[in-house]
Amino acid sequence: MGIELTALHWIYVLFILFIIGFMIMRRDTTIVCIVGIFLLALTATGSLSGSISTIFNSFIYAITELLPTIVVISIIVAMSKILTKTGINDVMISPFAKWIRSPSLAYWVIGLLMMIISFFFWPSPAVALIGAVLLPVAVRVGLPAIAVAMAMNLFGHGIALSGDYVIQAAPKLTADAAGISVESVMQASIPLVIVMGVVTTLTAFYLIKRDIKSGKLTHTTGLTSTDTSILPKKENHLLSKNQKRFFAILIPILFVLDVTAMYLLNLQGGDATALVGGTSIFILILITLVSYKNKGLEKTTSYLIDGFQFGFKVFGPVIPIAAFFYLGDSGFTTIVGDYLPKASHGLVNDLGVALASTVPLTKEVGAITLTAVGVITGLDGSGFSGISLAGSIAGLFAHAIGTGISTLTALGQIAAIWVGGGTLVPWALIPAAAICNVDPFELARRNLIPVVVGLAVTTFVAILII
Repeated sequence: MGIELTALHWIYVLFILFIIGFMIMRRDTTIVCIVGIFLLALTATGSLSGSISTIFNSFIYAITELLPTIVVISIIVAMSKILTKTGINDVMISPFAKWIRSPSLAYWVIGLLMMIISFFFWPSPAVALIGAVLLPVAVRVGLPAIAVAMAMNLFGHGIALSGDYVIQAAPKLTADAAGISVESVMQASIPLVIVMGVVTTLTAFYLIKRDIKSGKLTHTTGLTSTDTSILPKKENHLLSKNQKRFFAILIPILFVLDVTAMYLLNLQGGDATALVGGTSIFILILITLVSYKNKGLEKTTSYLIDGFQFGFKVFGPVIPIAAFFYLGDSGFTTIVGDYLPKASHGLVNDLGVALASTVPLTKEVGAITLTAVGVITGLDGSGFSGISLAGSIAGLFAHAIGTGISTLTALGQIAAIWVGGGTLVPWALIPAAAICNVDPFELARRNLIPVVVGLAVTTFVAILII
């Protein structure tokens, strides 16, 4: 027997619609989420002061849940800055340059290398790590700069970020919103990430080859007159050639050992993130002390500050929307108090049960809707601020259908990140566009067909899996 829906449920649904509407209009959703939190608390408690306090408490709850993710990303960005500044990244990547002998090899080598590095460093730092070294090599063998940017986008901001198997920021957000484990989302996402990755990169490769052959794509296509770059200025005097070689060998070995330890010790979720984060801190301290010697103590702090500024800048828009969607599940009791109806299993679960009893929701409708929700939430350009919504709706639909919660959650995550994480929304493309000196709008236009084709095929595969 289904639970009777209360005003709390309808307010929650109404604000989900508001959030989607504001995202479609490319407007910020922070105030909408805060108003939603306030009205939910006011409706539940009837206390004005308590409801105002709930806004703050919901932010604290969201930050507490997301803090390990924010910290590990901040540390990795800090580490990537010292690698770039000292020139260690040049040495790490230079062996791959000799593999690049044709436009086709350039596309696949840069793409696959970007994907591998993005799993550990995240895409924006990875762009900085490899862009400056491999871009000139690729252009020299005939691959236009905009095609290099496409490869970095699709493999890094697409495949690596949508799966996010090492840092696990994306599956953490979606899993929490859907009320399931991080591991289940990651396992469900593997076939979908593979399908999406293969389809998009092959489609893009075909279009690039076709346009190079026809003359539509040349070495000047999409180039801008501005020479901007997100790379910090190199200081090659900080380390000797032998020191750079030593660290260029040591760093991959340490991360390979991390992955080995994760496998042997069955480390997942927070434990895996902690291992990567601790290793990154160790690398940051070691390189900074060797590079700056007596000034190493102060420089370590300086790099950490830079990293944390980046981390909170990225997650700033995520915190309010995550705070709202945590109220849809177990977070409500912790943040607001025990004000849900006695038979309630959380606002989202209740809505799912109610939907199941009134609407003949099929797996086909559910999968297509989740992809659409992911695409819409990705329009804000972060890729992350909306995946909590995707997870929340996946939980709702799965309860209505009776199965497929992990697959639906993973599908929404993949759609949101492919659109908003840096492959389609122009303001999310700036790191790759800046490194390659191309117009982000032209880059988004060229990514459009591969990503749309990929989403269509991946949605179809998800329907078969559910």
